Amino acid sequence: MVGPVVNVAAVQAAPVYLDRDATIRKSVELVHEASSGGAQLIAFPETFVAGYPSWADFTAASTFDDPQQKAAFSRYLDSAVVIERGDLNPVVTAAAETGAFVYLGVVERSVSGGSVYCTLVAIDPEAGIVGVHRKLKPTYGERLMWADGDGHGLRAHEFAGTRLSGLNCWENWMPLARAAMYAQGPEIHVATWPGSPAVSHDISRFVAMEGRLFVVSSGAVLRNEHIPDDFPVRDEMIEAHHRYASGGSIIVDPEGNVLAEADKHAECIIHAECDLDLVRQARHNFDPTGHYSRPDVLQLSVDRKRRDPATFED
Repeated sequence: MVGPVVNVAAVQAAPVYLDRDATIRKSVELVHEASSGGAQLIAFPETFVAGYPSWADFTAASTFDDPQQKAAFSRYLDSAVVIERGDLNPVVTAAAETGAFVYLGVVERSVSGGSVYCTLVAIDPEAGIVGVHRKLKPTYGERLMWADGDGHGLRAHEFAGTRLSGLNCWENWMPLARAAMYAQGPEIHVATWPGSPAVSHDISRFVAMEGRLFVVSSGAVLRNEHIPDDFPVRDEMIEAHHRYASGGSIIVDPEGNVLAEADKHAECIIHAECDLDLVRQARHNFDPTGHYSRPDVLQLSVDRKRRDPATFED
């Protein structure tokens, strides 16, 4: 039996680095390109708009009160997305025009204006933005750049007869974060990455087999030529490295079989068809939050309240 089939796409591309509006325009073009190839679900890399803070790993980013590092962070703040301002409206429109569900990684500016989150935005073609998930725990050098998120966005979404979920980067390595998503019954899971096959490939196959679902992993590309000439720590970055992200985009079925894989360093879009009947078949012998769970012994409590810094009562 062939069940409902969803055509998915993982975008592997370089942002217009630290240029929010230009990267949003590029995102719109890529949504239309992926849709023209038949994609109903389109996944972008982690913090695609407007770039991953690679200098945290390739410069002296932890030097306290360093003028160049402060200037670099200020530039990063200026390039961040303010969702309430409507920055993502062009992508919302592109989703509506194409009928595609879009997972877009963005750098989201906080209400304070002085911090940013690594955020995964879920965009439904009819309802618009239906999910804003801020990464629970930034990893290693990211902690110099990103604030901690909360559980508000740990939600699955209904689309095209299936349920979708999504997590940022190493959240996919967090057992309880995965369990929180599995418990909502997703059949296709989106994993976003800054662009590292060595990190994304193994866990993508593991999540697919553990969750008995399809996994669409999308990673970015970033090289020296993408770094603006006037970026304050550009010279330090170039001295240390020349390729900061190499992609690693991959699509995997519920048994861990690779359906599509992007070439390293290539800007491209990979596609695959997800026959949802394979999910049901795979869960015949293992359903991690269904018949193979023991809620009488093991329980997970998830706090999905948005954690704002202050509550005002007027």
